[in-house]
Amino acid sequence: MAAGTVYPASEPTRWKYLDRIRTRPGPYTDESTFDGSVVAETMEKMSILVIGAGGLGCEILKNLALSGFKNIHVIDMDTIDISNLNRQFLFRQSDVGKSKAEVAAKFVMNRVKGVTITPHNCKIQDKDEDFYMQFQIVVCGLDSIEARRWINATLVNMVDEEMEDSLKPLIDGGTEGFKGQARVIYPTMTSCIECQLDMHAPRAAVPLCTLASIPRQPEHCIEWAHVIAWDQEKPFPQLDKDDPEHITWLYQKALLRAQEFNISGVTYSLTQGVVKNIIPAIAATNSVIAAACCNEAFKIASGCAPSLGWPENNYMMYSGNDSIYTYTFKHERKEDCPVCGNLARELIVDPEWTLGELVESFATRPEAQLKKPSIRAEKKTLYMQSPASLEEQTRPNLEKKLVGELGLGEGDEIGVTDPAFATVSFKFRLKFQKA
Repeated sequence: MAAGTVYPASEPTRWKYLDRIRTRPGPYTDESTFDGSVVAETMEKMSILVIGAGGLGCEILKNLALSGFKNIHVIDMDTIDISNLNRQFLFRQSDVGKSKAEVAAKFVMNRVKGVTITPHNCKIQDKDEDFYMQFQIVVCGLDSIEARRWINATLVNMVDEEMEDSLKPLIDGGTEGFKGQARVIYPTMTSCIECQLDMHAPRAAVPLCTLASIPRQPEHCIEWAHVIAWDQEKPFPQLDKDDPEHITWLYQKALLRAQEFNISGVTYSLTQGVVKNIIPAIAATNSVIAAACCNEAFKIASGCAPSLGWPENNYMMYSGNDSIYTYTFKHERKEDCPVCGNLARELIVDPEWTLGELVESFATRPEAQLKKPSIRAEKKTLYMQSPASLEEQTRPNLEKKLVGELGLGEGDEIGVTDPAFATVSFKFRLKFQKA
């Protein structure tokens, strides 16, 4: 650490060692923009948003509160389940059934005096741009690719070149067993989550014949309930994977299916995990990745050191499978990114395909991963998932071939939308190639 004046915070005794780091320039600090005398005050006034109060979120909230941030918001729609208690350390047995955001906020505020944490017990999609505009940094500890893509698109769309404060750095952490990643995204300036989507390959599909006739694993029974039983019985107008009543219906159906084939292991927790594609978390991995995320938030807020993501490396990978190994690299921004790019992305399709086959392929393509796509060509609407009247009107197109019957040709552009990403229109340029 370089020598220099230490500027004490409003509580010099509590933050004595922290101030030695954040108020003095280090060997990589840009001294032309760094002013250690205002860092402590700036961090105390700064508003920072944490998305998710689960395994990663609990660690992130604790770390931020102990890093000098005084004004924190946390948003999470889930309630505490007994299965959370082995790794989400802010919760206790008596908290089961309560809001994760509210319990986590109260716990940290009781332990770290002077910190204000405002909980929001709702979906991130329930908040508008005015809500997200109030924060200087957004930190994600999510277990859902769809939620990551939504907040990424929202922050990119918020950027106004004439308003400096409209650019909100996004710090994203994720874990998968003993592996994890932390990345920093400067919307419109660096590679965004959509640019990096192909690094999150969709889960391999189980053949429908296995689900329908010879299930061998509890996951097969759950997928049967999810894919086949739900479609046949339609107990609710639309499946909401975050609604406990819907998950309970799937769990009970899967349990009956498992009993029929003498398969054990179907639980409510597993049902939720399979339907939402949740990967089991390990507490040690969560702590490492949360520390990395909060370290980046600290560097961005204080300016005492360059953050991951600017100007070079923006992605940190962690592996704890065999000893401990980390490395960083630069993920390049893609000009054909549907969120932050300007060009249409090339889409390789079989010229013999029908429109229905193209629609189905969007769910499994690593570069798309769209569950309910609606498709428009330059001069006409090809297929719309909603409203129901338009879906019925365009449904006959699903049986028609792309080439010939629908009149699509090499190089034509199509626009694809999905209700999960209401603010994004994905642009693709067709390239025909025999399978």
